[in-house]
Amino acid sequence: MLSIKLKRVGKKHQASFRIVVAEKRSKLQGRSVEDLGWMNPRTKEEKVNKDRVKYWLGVGAQPTPTVWNILVRAGAVEGKKIPVHKKAKTKKGEAPPAAVSPAPTVA
Repeated sequence: MLSIKLKRVGKKHQASFRIVVAEKRSKLQGRSVEDLGWMNPRTKEEKVNKDRVKYWLGVGAQPTPTVWNILVRAGAVEGKKIPVHKKAKTKKGEAPPAAVSPAPTVA
């Protein structure tokens, strides 16, 4: 199964990412089928080949949640962004866990 995902490139502490089509279970630095664009989180720049993204989505490639949000922001696809960070699970009828208050200080 093909996936549209990010591939990290760049030097240490200067990450930049390529948006690639690759096998879903392939290694992070493994072979990719096609390069669809790039993104630089430091400068907030990005470039996406919209025609090729639409082709691969039509063929059945599944984007990761982060890539989906980038594609929505770039205007390559229409839809809502996906919340990437997971929320804590709560049981029915229970209140969410309260914030821990700091320990009292003795003067």
